[in-house]
Amino acid sequence: MTTATAPGRSGAPLSAEAAALATGPAEHPLHPAHTPTGQLSFGVFFQGVNSSTIWRLPESGDQVARESFEALARTAERGLFSAFFLGEGLRLREHRGVPFELDVAGRPDAQTLLAALAGVTERIGLVATQNTTYNDPVDLARRLQTLDLLSGGRAGWNVVTTDNAWTGENFRRGGYLDHADRYTHAEAFVQVAEQYWRGEQVAHDGAHYAVRASGDLPRSPQGRPVLFQAGASPAGQDFAARTADVIFSPHGALAAAVEFRRSIVERTVAAGRDPGSVKILPGAEIILAPTEAEAEEKVRWVRDLQIGPEQAIALLEQYWGRDLSDFDPDGPLPDVPPEVEESGVTRGAGFQFAKAEELTRAWREEAAEKGQSILEFARGRAGARRGEFTGSYDAVADRLAEFARLGAIDGLNITPWLIPSGIDDIVDHLVPRLQERGVYPTEYAGATLRENLGLPPV
Repeated sequence: MTTATAPGRSGAPLSAEAAALATGPAEHPLHPAHTPTGQLSFGVFFQGVNSSTIWRLPESGDQVARESFEALARTAERGLFSAFFLGEGLRLREHRGVPFELDVAGRPDAQTLLAALAGVTERIGLVATQNTTYNDPVDLARRLQTLDLLSGGRAGWNVVTTDNAWTGENFRRGGYLDHADRYTHAEAFVQVAEQYWRGEQVAHDGAHYAVRASGDLPRSPQGRPVLFQAGASPAGQDFAARTADVIFSPHGALAAAVEFRRSIVERTVAAGRDPGSVKILPGAEIILAPTEAEAEEKVRWVRDLQIGPEQAIALLEQYWGRDLSDFDPDGPLPDVPPEVEESGVTRGAGFQFAKAEELTRAWREEAAEKGQSILEFARGRAGARRGEFTGSYDAVADRLAEFARLGAIDGLNITPWLIPSGIDDIVDHLVPRLQERGVYPTEYAGATLRENLGLPPV
């Protein structure tokens, strides 16, 4: 990617934390096979379904209106963001068996929206989460290739798997996929799609489907859609190392990001690929202000709007598995036991597989030790999940420049706390400072998503 030509501060000494993590030779601090690019790339994640976007301010946009998506994409493109990313929802979100009404419960089809955005943007990549369990490989490959052609080589596919019967109830096949088979199935799915994109004769006989097809569309300027993946488990990392171009990571803290980078490089090399083949973009929420004091106040204001009393109670109900509406949000955490051993899947992947008895006991102890009410605890949990990139413009720029210089990440996938204006201060204040430090592009490297992510041609 093109780097800034103005003198920057990316060569400043590493902080004590970063220096302690750079345990290898100076030119390869994270892994002998990995050479950091020293560059960052931003993506923006329009979630749609979430508990972090504020929908009750006068300036909050309609989450299904084209204007909201278009405004955010245009701002991101002005800030030289590499990608605009949409998630996918295959079933209406629920809480305790009914549609969840305290935040946005549904979202429009991602590929349809991205096709519309292709006509009003020029360089930013258009990435859609699409499921390998409940799609057919040739049909999905053809739709993704169509988006790639329409956009001039800017399409991306976030490859996800689903194995729960709750989602499967929306499909004729049902929840047939065993948890252990999800990545095996997904890898075969991706292989069929790649054969189709290359224009080959596809002949696949697998455990879940048989395919006979041939590619009937030309290749786009970037060859094929860029493949994204977000699995952080060992199986998910192995899958990404074998198949992905980019991995969305949950590790925004420096030490965790360094360890994750080492793991991905080791797995990528073991898979026979170049160590830099997989770019890493942690998810992040960025809250900025001119000074640290102003940033701290802004964070408190954002958290208050993100998590109100009803949201705090609903969060705990998901893990307690019972009605907690009689508990005071300003009082201590519930002193009653949970009614389930594991939380359900009805509110999405972020709430699955928690051991409720162990977790609720730990939460009670933590809140009591900190003197937190239900509301204070819920707001604290929300903040802890959203990364460490909050502060003054200069402090966050310095921190990100350090991440880039160390090679811990290749950029961030940013979740705005407000739609559509939640990245305005990032584009107007953070991006110029990163450019001054020489770690962010001053222009797009090319016309395709692959070029703008710094990925090799295929």
